[in-house]
Parts: sequence; structure tokens; C-alpha cells
Amino acid sequence: MRAARSTMATAVSAARASVLLVDDDPLIVDALTFTLADEFEVVAASSRAEARACLQQAASPPVLALIDLGLPPTPHSPAEGYALIDELLAHCHAMKILVLSGQSQRASIQHALSLGAVDFLPKPCDAELLRARLRHQLMLLDAETSSRALTQATEELLIGTSPDLVTLRALVKQFADSPFPVLIEGESGVGKELVAQCLHRESRRSAKPLLTLNCAAFSAELLEAHLFGAARGAYTGADRARHGLFEEVGNGTLFLDEVGEMPLELQAKLLRVMENGEYYRLGETQPRHATARVVAASNRDLRDAVRRNAFRPDLFHRLSVLSIGVPPLRNRGGDWRLLLAHFLQLYRRTITPFELAPAAAAMLADYPFPGNIRELRNIVVRLGTKHGGRTIEVADLQPELEPMVAASGAREQHGGDPGALEARLLAPGFKLDAELVAFESRLITEALSLAQGNLSRAARLLGVNRTTLYSKLARLGLSAPQEP
Repeated sequence: MRAARSTMATAVSAARASVLLVDDDPLIVDALTFTLADEFEVVAASSRAEARACLQQAASPPVLALIDLGLPPTPHSPAEGYALIDELLAHCHAMKILVLSGQSQRASIQHALSLGAVDFLPKPCDAELLRARLRHQLMLLDAETSSRALTQATEELLIGTSPDLVTLRALVKQFADSPFPVLIEGESGVGKELVAQCLHRESRRSAKPLLTLNCAAFSAELLEAHLFGAARGAYTGADRARHGLFEEVGNGTLFLDEVGEMPLELQAKLLRVMENGEYYRLGETQPRHATARVVAASNRDLRDAVRRNAFRPDLFHRLSVLSIGVPPLRNRGGDWRLLLAHFLQLYRRTITPFELAPAAAAMLADYPFPGNIRELRNIVVRLGTKHGGRTIEVADLQPELEPMVAASGAREQHGGDPGALEARLLAPGFKLDAELVAFESRLITEALSLAQGNLSRAARLLGVNRTTLYSKLARLGLSAPQEP
């Protein structure tokens, strides 16, 4: 974890924290840059692709991100903003993402929060309020990156008594000392990186380094240089020879996070290391030898990626000699209560503790947590910031949950009993038409994302014809993607 933690700690302790600002309106970018420049280092981008390029070029990732949801090529739809949240958290799990957007419908807000955003501010936003929210997130980040908090975080995975968690702990102990690679699979936010930490901590390699490389965070060339090292002049900007992580980690553990994002050409080189321990620095012809244990993780279905020829089958079989599936929080029964208490303790210096009223606790017990542990953590932080020091009622909790997801979770757990939806129906401002429109917009946006903007494919996913989909896009005010 040294590599990943040292980068974040350096950025937080710097005189001015870095903020990635993503908005396609140049006037807003100029105004916000001017507003924040005396306190923050602002890096601006106008699209998801530009934001990705900024991250790949940065020596260390920005600790904060301030993003719009409506980004090109679909500025009237939040789909690009949702995808950007996923990409930013894949790049840096600890990044605090605040959404500043004119798309402030409740469904948009809640979906952004369930994906992992920590705050939502509608446009236009008061400058001092924005600065205060950014400062607050830095305080939380400092709490998370303190040495004591890091120790608590590695124990986070061990909190719980559900059968799935008991099985997970047993697998960690069983696999910890094995020399074979381990593939950790699970949804975003379930704690795959913590599993890797536990595997290393429980092994005989615990005194050796544990280094992390996020495969989604770099271009193919830089990713290869980070993995294997590079000779001087091997690529633009390589003004000196550099060690790769395989060399630096020695006999320790190398954790390859988001390994499903690794380019195919680089997968072949990783396979060579997995098969015979041999690799080459970028720009050199002299082979070197690796002795590290490799642990990899992915929130993508690598079997599906193999079927689509997006991931090498031979590398998949090498990485998955041993595999661990991390259960989603919705499958862990009452573990959420123990995790909630843990987060209240972790952030006790930055938020005020609270208690849940019985009806609010019942609502949270029914909620399926689409963002998993990360989402629960952010819910605790928001409740403690807004309503700390008192009992949280349903009306306080409801705005923090994704409405249609919460309703579907209640139906699943209660066999469709309408009594499970009582709290939702009694919530202030409930309007059936608005809820249905928001849910339909979400489904169409997700279908277009899965279909990569192909209208015909999205229509098939939705079970409608292409003409009907066009009509729905126009009625809902969503932009139809430009197809070749």
C-alpha cells in the first residue's frame, strides 16, 4: 500500500490541495478557477476524455474532483457524468468527488451519490459555500489518511458476522501464505483493496512491501513503465532510468487493481512474468526476474471480457489460480449496523454522532446499497454533517437514498408487500409521476451506456423498437447519441 498511500498523503499535506474541475462551459471553468485559485490547485477539463488524460499525466492524482453531470457528447443527459464518477474512483479510491450540476433532479443527485460522489451542489452555487464544502472534504480525507485511520481501515473488512463474511475471512486465512496468485472479484465499493491488504498482512510476506498499481490510471506506455521500469529515453519525458514495481516490491506482494482495464498488448507481457518470472524494462533487452506474489482485482466480469476477446484467457487462468469473491453489502445481513458504528468512530472528530429511529433503521435495513460499503460510509458522513447530535428520522434519511433502488430493495426483501413502501409513500413531496419519469430516464440512460450509444442495441435491451426509443428520448428531454 506504500505506493498508493504515499501519493495521496503528499497531495493532502501540500500547501494547496489539488482539485480536478470538469465542466464543458468555459465561463464556469474560468469563474471557478478564479474563485478557488488562492486556496486550491485547479486542474480543468471539459470532457470525460480530457479528465482521463489529465489523470494519466498527473504525477499524483488530485485529492478532490468537482464535476458536472451533463458533459459532451450528451450534455443534456447525466450518463457521461455517471461514467466519470466510476472512472475517477477506479483511478483513485480515496478521491472525494463533488457534483456541481444544473441537473439537480432528485434521481440524478441520488444516483451520483450511490455511485460514490460525496456531495451535490446545484448550479449556481455560492462561492463561499463551495469552498466550505471542499474544505470539509479535506478534513474527512485527513481523518481517513491518518496512520490510526489506516489501521482501522484495514480492519474494516473484518467487521461483520454474516455467513458470507465468515467465509471470506476463512478464504483470506487459507490463501494468505500460498505462493499462487489470487484474483479478487466483486462490485465497486465492496472492499477488494482491503482484501488484498488482509492477504498480505496474514502472510509470511507481511514484513515485505505491499505495492499497488491501478491499471485504470495510466496510458499503456506509462502503465508498462510503472510495472517493469524503463531505460532513460525509453519514452517522452523519461529523462532517467526508473525501477518498475516488480523490481521495487522484491519478495513482497504486488496488487494490480482494476486489472481488467489493462491493454491487451501489455497483458501478454504480464503473462510472461506470471509464467516464468521474466520481464524487460521498457527500452532494454536484458531480461530481469520477478519474485513478487501477484494479487489482482477487478469489478468487471473477466470471464465475459475473455468471451469478448477483451482479456486474454491464458492470463485470466494464471491470475485466478485462487479466487476470492467479495460479497456485496446487500448480501451481508445486519453487517451494515456494525459498519455504521465503525464509520461513526472513524470520523468522530469531523462529524457529530447520531442515532437511527426504528423506522429509519428499518428503511436502511431494506436498502440494497448499490454503492456498497463506500456508499454506506458516505451516507454516514452526510447524516453526521447535516443531522449530527440527534435521532435520524425517515424524513432525514430518505433524501440520502436512491429512491427507486430503495423501493426495489424493499420489494425484493418483502416479496412485493406494499407495506414495505410505506415510508417512501409518506415521504414529503412524493409524486408518482416524477418517480416514474426519473426511473424511466435512469433505465434508458443505463441501456444507452451498456449499448455504447448504439440506439438499436439499446432499444433491444429495453424491449422497445428504435422509433419508440426516439420518442421516449424526446419526451424525457434526453439527447439521442450521434451514431456513425
